[in-house]
Amino acid sequence: MSRIVICGGGMIGLCVATMLARDGHDVTVLEADEADLPVSPHESWEGWDRRGVAQFRQPHNLFTRFRMICDQELPGLTDELLRAGCVWVDCLDEYSFPPTINDRSRRPGDEALRFVTGRRPVVEWTVAAMAAAEPRLTIRRGVRAEALVTGASSIAGVPHAVGVRTRSGEEIRGDLVVDAMGRRSAACKWILEAGGRSPVEEAEDCNFVYYTRYFRGPQRPRRIGRALVPMGLFSILTLDGDNDTWSVTLYTSSNNKAMRALRDAATFHRLVAACPMQAHWLDGQPITPVLPMAGILDRYRRLVVDAQPVITGFVAVGDAWACTNPSAGRGLSVGLLHAQLLRNVARRHINDPGALASAYDAETERQVTPFYRNQIAADRARIAEMNALSEGTTPPAPNPAIARLLKAACHDADVFRAMLETVLCVALPQDVMARPYVAAKMAEFERHALPPDRGIDRDQLMNLLDGRTNASSAAIHVPHHQRANRAGAH
Repeated sequence: MSRIVICGGGMIGLCVATMLARDGHDVTVLEADEADLPVSPHESWEGWDRRGVAQFRQPHNLFTRFRMICDQELPGLTDELLRAGCVWVDCLDEYSFPPTINDRSRRPGDEALRFVTGRRPVVEWTVAAMAAAEPRLTIRRGVRAEALVTGASSIAGVPHAVGVRTRSGEEIRGDLVVDAMGRRSAACKWILEAGGRSPVEEAEDCNFVYYTRYFRGPQRPRRIGRALVPMGLFSILTLDGDNDTWSVTLYTSSNNKAMRALRDAATFHRLVAACPMQAHWLDGQPITPVLPMAGILDRYRRLVVDAQPVITGFVAVGDAWACTNPSAGRGLSVGLLHAQLLRNVARRHINDPGALASAYDAETERQVTPFYRNQIAADRARIAEMNALSEGTTPPAPNPAIARLLKAACHDADVFRAMLETVLCVALPQDVMARPYVAAKMAEFERHALPPDRGIDRDQLMNLLDGRTNASSAAIHVPHHQRANRAGAH
């Protein structure tokens, strides 16, 4: 079997390392952060210093696709997550359906869409503990890779990586180097320094800013409707966490400077309290201040240009390959899909660097890139809508195909399930919309109007931010039967 070096010991790096080690490869993971794994998952939230992961204590979600791949490729991990305090989430309970759907009866197979989730430190601790138990896997913390080591080319004129050089000058050799360094990856610089062509790279600031607060309580809030809800000039995201915790996130355009007032906890709470479907998520003990995050980069890289790899012996996985606005919560699920793909390609081509590079690129473009492209399109539409509302202009029209899918999903229980598959990364929207039943229902409900926006208008929002309006007078009216049972839990 082969020697494989993985740069980056985060979630996806450790998952792909474990998969490859279980296939019989000798795998070394180099993690730049020095901090050792805490002794228990309960200590990971307070005591794990992960300086290299800027979003370590920001909200994360593990969707159904993540759980499905774990059960297939990393059996036992779901059970370990539950033992660490992570929780099941069921998006098909009676409170999750749109109010326009009366048929909320269970269907055979509904349980397949459930997933297990928790806060990033607890989830990563569980993954790291799993990886540490692998006999063919070595994790070296506090070791930073800084350049590629190259050897004889396998394709004429194309550099071939045979390992990495660390900050201390040590050379660590491998038959394959995997970049799992996430959003901060320096892959393009490394490839150019190795004599390769510049990879394809697309990068832009998504122009969102996030404000998050975590809570703890004896019972998780009952969810009504979707986890991510647009509210006009901002969106609200409510996520379940592990061990009786949860989070609430407000995000908006970074151009909306008035929203910087959300750094203040009282202002944050006032705005959340004005959101009737989410106000009860404040009913817990805050365990963090308001945590802001901005400067999130949408970035995509492709290491094959004009049908030829720019380097062999080196691949990028997860966020090191492409990363987007994290509000949709798909990053870890798409990253694990990419890790699964790398495992499958390595099984076929580990001894043929050129074939591995080409097959990995082709399968990435076929299976994984559509998730990135869809998210970019959704981000651009949402930020344009936010900016238009802030400027008092007419927002752009929604994507007509997605609008038709949403209309049908608001009236048909089975189309709602199909749309949920797209949210949970089980299927792509374009594939779901091609199903005969879904396409027929989209045509049937095409002339219906989309549900009215329950957003907070600009004047109302400014008053809430300034403290001139209390939450109870600003809250949008929601019929009693749609309100949350504050004592309920999934």
